Amino acid sequence: MVLDIVFVFVILFIGSFLQGASGFGFGLFSMSFLPFMFTLKESTLLAVALAVVTSLTILAKVYKHLDYKALLLLLSSAIAGRVGAFFILHNFGEMDIMKKILGFVLIAMVIYILSSRNKKKVPYRKVMVALPIVMGFLGGLIGGIFMTGGPFFVFYLMIASRDKYSYTANLQATFLITGLVTVTLHGLGGDLNSQFLFYFLVGILGVITGSRLGMKWFERLSQDQIKKIASAAVAVAGINLILFS
Repeated sequence: MVLDIVFVFVILFIGSFLQGASGFGFGLFSMSFLPFMFTLKESTLLAVALAVVTSLTILAKVYKHLDYKALLLLLSSAIAGRVGAFFILHNFGEMDIMKKILGFVLIAMVIYILSSRNKKKVPYRKVMVALPIVMGFLGGLIGGIFMTGGPFFVFYLMIASRDKYSYTANLQATFLITGLVTVTLHGLGGDLNSQFLFYFLVGILGVITGSRLGMKWFERLSQDQIKKIASAAVAVAGINLILFS
């Protein structure tokens, strides 16, 4: 039991540190390891609930940089995606095959992140209206099932945001609101139990500490290096989920 608590705490701490330092990564990293201990549904709900805490901690520092224009369409579509994700996770989240699917999703996300990190930004006015709708829905749907929808939000917000502070603020607001939608829907659906509450309480200290420490490195740490290290860990975990779950 003690080792389980330490395992969960360390995973959540590292994931929240990555998010504090680079703007995202909590869901990707946490969902690479939590399914080795819990079902997909339990892992996703724990990660989503603690992502709300992580995002709120970071957003409290950068909320003044929010760009509501860049968020409107993205958030609307992401919420629609989360509603769809609720029905899938609620009904199929206990199946072992979902862990293998998660493994493939994780590897796909790694390829996506590494292949898109050098894309040039373009002014907001040149971004098609369809882009935030598509990216928002995919991020909401995949994030609500596997908690790995962050890269879709990142792709759009890196284009649409004014600067890195606006990007971080918008991203955390997106994670916060979509996370609240997911937790509320599953709470009403009866998916939150005493085990969830216990590990949620265990994880709160880890995510607050990790995200605050990560934010201290926001100015000086290379986000590219963070993404490479995190991507390597996620890829290994994804392969393990495919082969051994």
